[in-house]
Amino acid sequence: MGMSAGGSSGGGRRGGRKSVMAEINVTPMVDVMLVLLIIFMVAAPLMTSTIDIDLPIARGGNAAASNAPPLTLSVKRTGGSCNSNVELYLGDTPISSAELLPKIKAIRETRTEADNVVFLRGDRDVCYTDMMKLLGNIKAAGFKANIVIIPEQGS
Repeated sequence: MGMSAGGSSGGGRRGGRKSVMAEINVTPMVDVMLVLLIIFMVAAPLMTSTIDIDLPIARGGNAAASNAPPLTLSVKRTGGSCNSNVELYLGDTPISSAELLPKIKAIRETRTEADNVVFLRGDRDVCYTDMMKLLGNIKAAGFKANIVIIPEQGS
């Protein structure tokens, strides 16, 4: 802050540059940020919609009224390569591949529209083609298919 008064000896700085200030003054930046924060805090509640709408009341539908257990088709590979032996279980009952389509079509006839979902559970070793054939059979019978995936457990 003090100035050096140059004498006749030439020890002072004449026409020299001031040293560059290498500090950042943070106070003005904090002030601006606080003002912006206050503006957004005041403006945010004003941006909500105040349109008065009479929304309908949601009902449980038919899913809660149905007592039928969900239909589950489980697939297990028994050996060999793809397109080979797989064991099919409709619920807990073993079923052959030839009997599957007529059986699920008969089941579909007894179910309501709300119960038309089959949960497909596949073994880790089942081939993609086997699963796609089963999905095709489920769709052909008039069901929607949900593939059940169980997350891996930590080892």
